[in-house]
Amino acid sequence: MDKVKRESRETEVRQDESKKWQPASLLPEFTKQPGWAYRWVRVSLLNEADNMNVSSKMREGWEPVKHSEHPEVIIQADPNSQFKEGIEVGGLLLCKAPQEMMDQRAAHVNEKTRAQTEAVDASYMNQSDPRMPKFAEGQENGRSFGKGKK
Repeated sequence: MDKVKRESRETEVRQDESKKWQPASLLPEFTKQPGWAYRWVRVSLLNEADNMNVSSKMREGWEPVKHSEHPEVIIQADPNSQFKEGIEVGGLLLCKAPQEMMDQRAAHVNEKTRAQTEAVDASYMNQSDPRMPKFAEGQENGRSFGKGKK
Protein backbone atom coordinates (compact mmCIF):
# COMPACT_ATOMS: atom_id res chain seq x y z
CA MET A 1 0.00 0.00 0.00
CA ASP A 2 1.30 3.45 -0.97
CA LYS A 3 1.73 6.03 1.70
CA VAL A 4 0.05 9.35 1.14
CA LYS A 5 2.56 12.17 1.34
CA ARG A 6 1.21 14.92 3.59
CA GLU A 7 2.63 18.26 4.61
CA SER A 8 2.61 19.31 8.23
CA ARG A 9 0.09 21.98 9.29
CA GLU A 10 2.91 24.44 10.10
CA THR A 11 3.95 24.60 6.44
CA GLU A 12 0.39 24.99 5.19
CA VAL A 13 -0.28 28.45 3.74
CA ARG A 14 -3.42 29.97 5.17
CA GLN A 15 -5.64 32.58 3.63
CA ASP A 16 -5.45 36.13 4.90
CA GLU A 17 -7.63 36.09 8.01
CA SER A 18 -8.32 39.83 7.78
CA LYS A 19 -10.69 39.15 4.89
CA LYS A 20 -14.01 37.90 6.17
CA TRP A 21 -17.22 37.08 4.39
CA GLN A 22 -20.07 39.51 4.81
CA PRO A 23 -23.48 39.63 3.20
CA ALA A 24 -23.83 41.81 0.13
CA SER A 25 -25.62 45.10 0.63
CA LEU A 26 -28.96 45.50 -1.13
CA LEU A 27 -27.70 48.45 -3.17
CA PRO A 28 -24.25 48.45 -4.77
CA GLU A 29 -21.45 50.59 -3.40
CA PHE A 30 -20.00 53.25 -5.68
CA THR A 31 -17.41 56.00 -5.54
CA LYS A 32 -19.03 59.38 -4.91
CA GLN A 33 -17.63 62.22 -6.96
CA PRO A 34 -17.04 65.54 -5.17
CA GLY A 35 -19.56 68.28 -5.87
CA TRP A 36 -22.45 65.86 -6.46
CA ALA A 37 -25.25 64.61 -4.22
CA TYR A 38 -26.53 61.07 -4.88
CA ARG A 39 -29.92 59.50 -4.33
CA TRP A 40 -31.76 56.32 -5.29
CA VAL A 41 -35.01 57.29 -7.04
CA ARG A 42 -37.97 54.87 -7.27
CA VAL A 43 -38.76 54.21 -10.94
CA SER A 44 -41.08 51.25 -10.44
CA LEU A 45 -43.12 49.60 -7.72
CA LEU A 46 -44.45 46.06 -7.98
CA ASN A 47 -43.33 45.97 -11.64
CA GLU A 48 -45.41 49.06 -12.47
CA ALA A 49 -43.60 52.19 -13.69
CA ASP A 50 -43.76 55.12 -11.27
CA ASN A 51 -43.50 57.91 -13.85
CA MET A 52 -44.97 60.54 -11.53
CA ASN A 53 -42.20 60.04 -8.95
CA VAL A 54 -39.47 59.99 -11.60
CA SER A 55 -40.87 63.12 -13.22
CA SER A 56 -40.99 65.07 -9.96
CA LYS A 57 -37.40 64.10 -9.06
CA MET A 58 -36.15 65.12 -12.51
CA ARG A 59 -37.86 68.51 -12.12
CA GLU A 60 -36.06 68.91 -8.76
CA GLY A 61 -32.74 68.59 -10.60
CA TRP A 62 -31.89 64.89 -10.25
CA GLU A 63 -30.45 63.18 -13.32
CA PRO A 64 -29.72 59.48 -13.92
CA VAL A 65 -26.13 58.36 -13.36
CA LYS A 66 -24.74 56.54 -16.38
CA HIS A 67 -23.11 53.17 -15.80
CA SER A 68 -20.10 54.38 -17.79
CA GLU A 69 -19.46 56.99 -15.03
CA HIS A 70 -19.19 54.24 -12.39
CA PRO A 71 -17.79 51.08 -14.02
CA GLU A 72 -16.99 49.71 -10.53
CA VAL A 73 -20.71 49.00 -10.04
CA ILE A 74 -21.45 45.45 -11.07
CA ILE A 75 -25.11 44.92 -11.95
CA GLN A 76 -27.19 42.83 -14.29
CA ALA A 77 -28.89 45.16 -16.76
CA ASP A 78 -32.69 45.03 -16.88
CA PRO A 79 -33.71 44.62 -20.53
CA ASN A 80 -37.11 46.22 -19.83
CA SER A 81 -35.72 49.35 -18.17
CA GLN A 82 -36.45 52.72 -19.73
CA PHE A 83 -33.04 53.87 -18.41
CA LYS A 84 -30.78 51.59 -20.48
CA GLU A 85 -27.53 53.42 -19.60
CA GLY A 86 -28.45 54.00 -15.94
CA ILE A 87 -27.68 52.06 -12.78
CA GLU A 88 -31.00 50.50 -11.79
CA VAL A 89 -31.48 47.95 -9.03
CA GLY A 90 -34.85 46.57 -7.91
CA GLY A 91 -36.89 49.49 -9.23
CA LEU A 92 -34.44 52.11 -7.91
CA LEU A 93 -32.36 54.31 -10.21
CA LEU A 94 -29.14 55.96 -9.05
CA CYS A 95 -29.36 59.70 -9.68
CA LYS A 96 -27.15 62.69 -9.00
CA ALA A 97 -27.59 66.44 -8.68
CA PRO A 98 -25.19 69.30 -8.01
CA GLN A 99 -24.45 69.49 -4.27
CA GLU A 100 -24.99 73.26 -4.22
CA MET A 101 -28.53 72.80 -5.59
CA MET A 102 -29.34 70.15 -2.98
CA ASP A 103 -27.99 72.40 -0.20
CA GLN A 104 -30.41 75.10 -1.39
CA ARG A 105 -33.24 72.53 -1.37
CA ALA A 106 -32.35 71.46 2.19
CA ALA A 107 -32.35 75.11 3.35
CA HIS A 108 -35.80 75.61 1.78
CA VAL A 109 -37.21 72.49 3.47
CA ASN A 110 -35.69 73.49 6.83
CA GLU A 111 -37.28 76.96 6.59
CA LYS A 112 -40.71 75.49 5.78
CA THR A 113 -40.38 73.05 8.69
CA ARG A 114 -39.44 75.88 11.08
CA ALA A 115 -42.40 78.02 9.94
CA GLN A 116 -44.86 75.14 10.30
CA THR A 117 -43.52 74.26 13.76
CA GLU A 118 -43.94 77.87 14.88
CA ALA A 119 -47.52 77.92 13.51
CA VAL A 120 -48.43 74.74 15.38
CA ASP A 121 -46.87 76.04 18.61
CA ALA A 122 -48.72 79.36 18.29
CA SER A 123 -52.02 77.59 17.63
CA TYR A 124 -51.51 75.32 20.64
CA MET A 125 -50.62 78.18 22.97
CA ASN A 126 -53.80 80.05 21.91
CA GLN A 127 -56.12 77.25 23.02
CA SER A 128 -58.02 77.91 26.25
CA ASP A 129 -59.35 74.56 27.47
CA PRO A 130 -58.68 74.43 31.25
CA ARG A 131 -58.61 70.62 31.16
CA MET A 132 -55.46 70.79 29.02
CA PRO A 133 -52.72 72.74 30.84
CA LYS A 134 -50.27 74.49 28.57
CA PHE A 135 -46.57 73.88 28.57
CA ALA A 136 -44.06 75.37 26.18
CA GLU A 137 -40.40 74.43 26.21
CA GLY A 138 -38.18 77.27 27.27
CA GLN A 139 -40.88 79.07 29.29
CA GLU A 140 -41.12 78.99 33.03
CA ASN A 141 -44.37 79.58 34.89
CA GLY A 142 -42.93 80.20 38.36
CA ARG A 143 -43.71 76.75 39.73
CA SER A 144 -41.03 74.49 41.12
CA PHE A 145 -41.21 70.79 41.79
CA GLY A 146 -39.21 68.61 44.11
CA LYS A 147 -36.61 69.90 46.58
CA GLY A 148 -35.16 72.61 44.36
CA LYS A 149 -34.61 76.26 45.26
CA LYS A 150 -37.65 78.34 46.06
